[in-house]
Amino acid sequence: MELASLTALGGTDRGRQRDHNEDSFGMNTQVNIRQTNHSKVVDGRGLYIVCDGMGGHAAGEVASKMAVETLEEFFAENWRKDFPDEETILKGILLANQNLFDVNQKNASSGSGRMGTTLVLMLVDKTKVAVAHVGYSRIYAISRKQGVQQLTIDHEVGQRAIQNGVDPKLAYARPDAYQLTQALGPHNNKYVQPDILFLELAEDSLFLLCSDGLCDNDLVEDHWETYLLPLLKSSQSLNKGMIRLIDFANNYNGHDNITAVFIRLKIRPKVNSQDW
Repeated sequence: MELASLTALGGTDRGRQRDHNEDSFGMNTQVNIRQTNHSKVVDGRGLYIVCDGMGGHAAGEVASKMAVETLEEFFAENWRKDFPDEETILKGILLANQNLFDVNQKNASSGSGRMGTTLVLMLVDKTKVAVAHVGYSRIYAISRKQGVQQLTIDHEVGQRAIQNGVDPKLAYARPDAYQLTQALGPHNNKYVQPDILFLELAEDSLFLLCSDGLCDNDLVEDHWETYLLPLLKSSQSLNKGMIRLIDFANNYNGHDNITAVFIRLKIRPKVNSQDW
């Protein structure tokens, strides 16, 4: 299989109950098309990031923006040719954490005053994809054969209990069930253990990176066929789809900032030059 096209779009909204937006996103898509009368080759790669900040006195805005900028600078320097491996991705995430942690230490911040942020990160190189996350922002993959798949597992107390064998209903009955078990910024690198996953695409796919203001209350699981599946078609506007999804999320949730990034990859069988 090979890449036929790569398109992406990001959007964010303050939500209906917050007075400022602590989410940040960053994206960089590069597409190069080489075509002759014998062949057409599409080289596409991209970096996509969503961060949901937290902390007192608008520190969440600072934390999420710092994390995005650190990772953009890191991969600009460390992704010149070969697709980044797990060690390289981990190095970038730990650098972002260390930068935030150093600011917290310098400001002698404590408790809720310590700034921090969640992170979801996606790298694309042709049909190769890497995803990584810290916290409870999410990445979903949508395709016709596989349907909707949540590629991330929330780093929160309830999920940790489930992974330790506790019944899900009991795990989420506890008062601290939605408390983060890790984030970027509050603690040193010893306490940051991102999940990193590599994929090889074999069919058209749409990826959604989002903050929990969008995906809360099973919004994606219950409504992906209406709001996401149609966007697999090249004829469907990602911009109109983004506006529609954020409007729906504001009506469905609306209690938090809402941020989403779409990445649409069209895949085709490799075409031999004699077929042109």
